[in-house]
Amino acid sequence: MKAETTIKLADHCLGRAFLHLQCLVRGGKWSWHLAGLCRELFKCASMILGAALVLGTTLGGVAANSSGTYSEPFRPQYHFAPEKNWMNDPNGMVFYEGEYHLFYQYNPFGDKWGHMSWGHAVSPDMVHWKHLPLALPEEDGVMIFSGSAVVDLHNSSGFGKDGKPPMVAIYTGYNITNNLQYQCIAYSNDKGRTWTKYAGNPVINLNSKDFRDPKVQWHEPTKRWIMTVSLSAEHKVCFYGSTKLKEWTLLSQFGPAGATSGVWECPDLFELPVEGTNEKRWALVVNIGSGSVAGGSGGQYFIGQFDGTNFIADKDSVLKPTPEFVPEGKVLADFEGETYGDWKATGEAFGPGPARGKFSNQNPVGGYQGERLVNSYFKDDRTTGTLTSPEFDVTQPFLNFLIGGGAQKATRMDLLMDGKVVRTASGADNERLAWGSWNVREFQGRKAVLQIVDEAAGGWGHINVDQITLADAPAHPASESALWLDYGPDYYAAVSWSDVPGSDGRRLWLGWMSNWQYGQEVPTAPWRSAMSIPREVGLRKTAEGIRLVQKPVREMEKLRGQHFQFKCGDIAEANAWLKKNTIVGNQLELIVELDAAATGTTGLKVLKGAKEATVIGVDRERDHVFVDRTQSGDVNFHPKFSGVQDAPLAARDGKVKLHVFVDACSVEVFVNDGEILFTDLVFPSGDSRGVELFASAPSVNIDSIEAWPLKSSWR
Repeated sequence: MKAETTIKLADHCLGRAFLHLQCLVRGGKWSWHLAGLCRELFKCASMILGAALVLGTTLGGVAANSSGTYSEPFRPQYHFAPEKNWMNDPNGMVFYEGEYHLFYQYNPFGDKWGHMSWGHAVSPDMVHWKHLPLALPEEDGVMIFSGSAVVDLHNSSGFGKDGKPPMVAIYTGYNITNNLQYQCIAYSNDKGRTWTKYAGNPVINLNSKDFRDPKVQWHEPTKRWIMTVSLSAEHKVCFYGSTKLKEWTLLSQFGPAGATSGVWECPDLFELPVEGTNEKRWALVVNIGSGSVAGGSGGQYFIGQFDGTNFIADKDSVLKPTPEFVPEGKVLADFEGETYGDWKATGEAFGPGPARGKFSNQNPVGGYQGERLVNSYFKDDRTTGTLTSPEFDVTQPFLNFLIGGGAQKATRMDLLMDGKVVRTASGADNERLAWGSWNVREFQGRKAVLQIVDEAAGGWGHINVDQITLADAPAHPASESALWLDYGPDYYAAVSWSDVPGSDGRRLWLGWMSNWQYGQEVPTAPWRSAMSIPREVGLRKTAEGIRLVQKPVREMEKLRGQHFQFKCGDIAEANAWLKKNTIVGNQLELIVELDAAATGTTGLKVLKGAKEATVIGVDRERDHVFVDRTQSGDVNFHPKFSGVQDAPLAARDGKVKLHVFVDACSVEVFVNDGEILFTDLVFPSGDSRGVELFASAPSVNIDSIEAWPLKSSWR
């Protein structure tokens, strides 16, 4: 058993250089740490030289921040983001002595996932944040995966001193040698500024490679701590109990249920009152790594009862799956022959002809039709090549296909018109093929070519395709129905703050504002990723059952500038008012109420430029609300980024309220007081700042508009 190690990280270059030197001595990745050591020593020398120059020039001069800090393209102005490098899941959310603590998954050394450690920031209001030094670093071959933190008010752990309760972090340790995941704890007696890892770690070890993300809380009725933690690959949540945070007993399990196509991660469990009633319910939140309603990662929840041992979901919170829909049509290619026929292959990836399922050393392949399919794993993921169709006539408005394999843009199928790519699709890092569809109505009557491309030579560096068909309707894959936290693609790993005072009474949380499909390729620098705005969570009775609702925290109102208000008028009048009052920009809060009598499609465009806009709309014919980012700016950095997300609109009094937050690279939409949410990243051009109302039907009225410019929380 190792002696306890107190982590007091230096937040200066010499300290970071020393950390690199430690890693070299311990046998870490020598080339990477050697480069880091040289980099930090160079910084030290530069800082000393810079200081001498400043002193030599003038005593009245003030050293400037690094050029462009918090003014870079796409830099969020009121969302939390690291100063530099990679960030993902929020961790260790806890309130203590007037500070909201936000720990987060962080790579101290680069802008992609790796070397996972806990970054740290504090805030008095969840809006204005102060960056603190790294809290829990990767150490001794163990990364620090996601987890939670609590204030041990009664010092049940024995970690406190001087009569003050300790903060205790509960996290997943990931051993990079054997890939095992286990639960560990650390403690702090100085408000989270320094941490000591417990000598008895791990506190739970199942010898599992998929056991992670503990969320811990005190359960007063049973006088014990409850841990909610994921058995990710089994799509289960485990509940453990402890009186001291050091020894844990398995109490029960929940799942599989709801959406199970992706791994289960980052669970949360909390009790809330139901609005307007004397009832209470528990919400069990389960985030999934892929297969969410908008594609890729996302979050689902269940409503039910928790007695301190078992969680029992209400029947109306576990939804039935939706079957696939495949319309009849004209088959362009079914790949059932021994060769590709008149399709032309280059390179080695596609082999001499269609594959009979999987190749050697490949995981099982499913979802294709017949006996054969296109499978570019001919030898392994290292081979590359293309497979190109003969020219064909686009005779129907939709092109449907089965697709699987890698999710990266290097493994894709392209539709080409006159040699130009007009549509593209990739798999979802899954060997099971699923139906995809392109709307090609605008190309009817023209000739086109399909090209299946494998340019990747690493993990998931292959593509699977089958059954390409022209049809009069789009195909839809079978979908797992679930209660979704957010219908946009960029809200993941949402977890709530622990120990918010009872006098406050709110359940508060935020989520990672990105998606595992493309998060490592978003066009930002020197940082990658941001968090959503903080939200208050509640429960509301609806016709379908008790549902979770969210609204912006009231603290966001601190950022509001001048208030502008429009009272009832048609679209032309509303747009004239927007223009007159110069309601433009990429730091805006808007509340738009649409008239109950409106027909067709109505909504607003934000971050609008000459050829760009993010479109937020209500389709009255389908009773759906949607966000369209297909023309939002830079959408080509990954094939999975561009798209339209929509959600069924629950019947109210016919009115629809859209509460919209616009920042430099994001749009968040709260529909009908938080019954439906969309969180979308967008990357518009610098001059795309306009706001405009639109309607497909004449004489549509806008009930009201409220608008505020929002100040930066960083500058």
